[in-house]
Amino acid sequence: MITASSVADALDSSSKHGLAAGAVPERSDWTIDQGWEAYTAEEHGVWKTLFERQSQLLPGRACKEFVAGMQQLPMRADEIPDFRRLSEVLMQHTGWQIVAVPGLVPDDVFFDHLANRRFPAGQFIRKPHELDYLEEPDVFHDVFGHVPMLMNPAIADFIQAYGQGGMRAKELGVLDKLARVYWYTVEFGLVQEEGELRIYGAGIASSRTETVFALDDASPNRIRFDLERVMRTQYRIDDFQESYFVIRDLNELLELAQIDFAPLYQRIACQSDLQPGDVLAQDRLFTRGSGSYHLAVER
Repeated sequence: MITASSVADALDSSSKHGLAAGAVPERSDWTIDQGWEAYTAEEHGVWKTLFERQSQLLPGRACKEFVAGMQQLPMRADEIPDFRRLSEVLMQHTGWQIVAVPGLVPDDVFFDHLANRRFPAGQFIRKPHELDYLEEPDVFHDVFGHVPMLMNPAIADFIQAYGQGGMRAKELGVLDKLARVYWYTVEFGLVQEEGELRIYGAGIASSRTETVFALDDASPNRIRFDLERVMRTQYRIDDFQESYFVIRDLNELLELAQIDFAPLYQRIACQSDLQPGDVLAQDRLFTRGSGSYHLAVER
């Protein structure tokens, strides 16, 4: 799930759901019934197509915690998962549950859910012609991409801490800085594993094309994660990322959850933002990208 402030303004009006579509919720927390029984055969078929091709692609690319989470969850190819069954397993392992929402929700609602270990997941699924690219997160992105990692205690605690910190950042007017941390970790993060780079970010794990691009393509930068660096770095919502940031292990995220961000916000307030493809002299690089993909797109 991605915050409304991250993507709503960039969405085409025909593709919007939830807050971005001007929805008026019946419940103040924006939750709805998943309506699992109402999914059509076509919608289950879209899930099956997406599930099968990602399941074939991710071995050797996704981190071991993602694979372990997937194996433990009631999630299979032939049907969209029932959030009730997913929540039963999650509650036993990390105390999380999945709640259905109609799409993007207000930032304060999003943060409140995360702070209380509730993961808001869009209950709609993309259309058959949208298999490879969807700007707004749907049930495949939110469930296939995010939920396996919620089985891991480090990720579970980090995302709760992010929710708790989100409201503080909003009050201080620095939500854009904190949102970049979420984007470059939970959504598009890479992790070192036995000397190799592996995927743990949901935006990569749920995308066939970005799974390959993030690890194999010569175009993007792959940079050692540095908190202040990430907080200054803008990101792409319209295409592949120009840079990916690499943590040493998932416990590094737990260390971030213990940091007082207020001094960091003050320190970077007078520093300029960085562009998604920028490389700094002090960056620790795994790969300095050629930038060829985005150069070709922008011509």
